[in-house]
Amino acid sequence: MRVALVHDWLTGMRGGERCLEVFCELFPQADLFTLLHVPGSVSPLIEGRRITTSFIQRLPGVEARYRAFLPLFPAAIGRFDLQAYDLVLSSSHCVAKGIPVPRGALHLCYCFTPMRYVWDLYDEYFGARAPWAVRLLMPPVAAGLRRWDRATAARVHHFIAISGLVAERIARCYGRDAEVIYPPVDLRRFSLSEESEEFYLVVSALVPYKRVDLAVEAANRLGLRLLVVGSGPEEPALRARAGPTVELLGGRSDAAIVELYARCRAVLFPGLEDFGIVPLEAMASGKPVIAFGRGGCRETLVPLDEGSEPPTGIFFSEQTVDALVDAIRRFEANAHRFSPKALRARAEAFDRPLFKERIAACVARRWEEFSRC
Repeated sequence: MRVALVHDWLTGMRGGERCLEVFCELFPQADLFTLLHVPGSVSPLIEGRRITTSFIQRLPGVEARYRAFLPLFPAAIGRFDLQAYDLVLSSSHCVAKGIPVPRGALHLCYCFTPMRYVWDLYDEYFGARAPWAVRLLMPPVAAGLRRWDRATAARVHHFIAISGLVAERIARCYGRDAEVIYPPVDLRRFSLSEESEEFYLVVSALVPYKRVDLAVEAANRLGLRLLVVGSGPEEPALRARAGPTVELLGGRSDAAIVELYARCRAVLFPGLEDFGIVPLEAMASGKPVIAFGRGGCRETLVPLDEGSEPPTGIFFSEQTVDALVDAIRRFEANAHRFSPKALRARAEAFDRPLFKERIAACVARRWEEFSRC
């Protein structure tokens, strides 16, 4: 059986690339297809693949501004030739799921979300904060992308969603059912810490929908020390907002981030996420999470005073500075109720070996069904 792996782009190690690593382990001989590859940006396990890129790779300045070429992505993914493959496993949040597959091949899509730029997060990317030319030109472009995204869902035999939230979105956007298999956290990377220093932590790409601005403003108001790890287009604005107790650290190595998790008092997670790997990494380190109470974190965190399980976090119900400030104050009043060992135990349900087993079982089951047809 010849296997092709398809991933939107390879520009850094985020949650999607951690999933791709597992797919590479499951299929060590598989070839990898992607729109764009920045050499050295992903792990050796992924870099060691035979990687085929699209014409997007050759566009000027693409490494720094690849998202600007979004209207070209459907054409780029459509030019790949997978005629030699029996199984296609795509991991998609943009266009990877739209790759053409031969009639006799099985296509499984591990879906992070339908194309977020033109569905649920259109306003965050192309709304009032975008340049006027983008706001003027994007509505017809986005409409075309939505039509393409919906139509190419038919190229997928079975969807696997990263959360119940995404499964609902797949049903709404594509009219398709999806099995849910949660992404992994690699517990081996994190050490249980029962000590903490007096700082809060944000680990995030600095893009609008992550709402890191709420964490910065809340820390300013409360005079709390806040460390922000990450980079992105929002960085200049956040630096301008940051008071004397807020420090933006930029990008950091995996080892440095692991150390910060171990030392922090709690992790702030103010964005609406399809799943959210950061809360799992915090819990794997024995640290509680203060999160916006919608999205994927509802499926991973155990909120204070809701249910019989030991709590792993506190939710706030509105994406406002006032709501986050209130949640931080509630945490400070109840910090003694969070057990590092219970937090770690909760993260164990999402450990990487379990993810690998679940994906392998799903692929085997779907292949057997497909082979009988």
